[in-house]
Amino acid sequence: MKIEKNAAVLIHYHLTDSDGEVIDSSKGKDPLAYLHGHNNLVPGVERALEGQEAGVTLDVEVAPADGYGEHDPELDISVPLSAFPQDAHAELGPGAMFQGPHPADQSRAAMYTVIELTGDEVRCTANHPLAGVTLHFNLEVMEVREATEEELSHGHIHGPGGHEH
Repeated sequence: MKIEKNAAVLIHYHLTDSDGEVIDSSKGKDPLAYLHGHNNLVPGVERALEGQEAGVTLDVEVAPADGYGEHDPELDISVPLSAFPQDAHAELGPGAMFQGPHPADQSRAAMYTVIELTGDEVRCTANHPLAGVTLHFNLEVMEVREATEEELSHGHIHGPGGHEH
């Protein structure tokens, strides 16, 4: 069976950046299960997998526009340290994440990553951590099957014995 919309797919992946640094990998773990055609993967990977079959291995380079988007400087903001509870200050180092109002639409929430602390300011970004990064995937298609009606109605693949929400 070929990978097409509504196919249940199992893949192994190895993801690196342009410098060859490993970002994530399923090697040595269970393969990633996803429902094809339901925006469960970045667009560049989903397009590359379209029409493939079990047993195929491919290398895919995904530009930021087809991955996690370009880095948007308008999503980089400074928040006064005083806006955070005193007991959270020790946890606000680079890489720490927190939720707050979206910079472009205060009625929506956004996840922020702390970039740095400068005096009494917390520099952070609502960009995805991989925004602006060209992604290099090594993919191996392990299994392709028809999704069940339950999987289609839930929008994702279920493991053995049913769903695990």
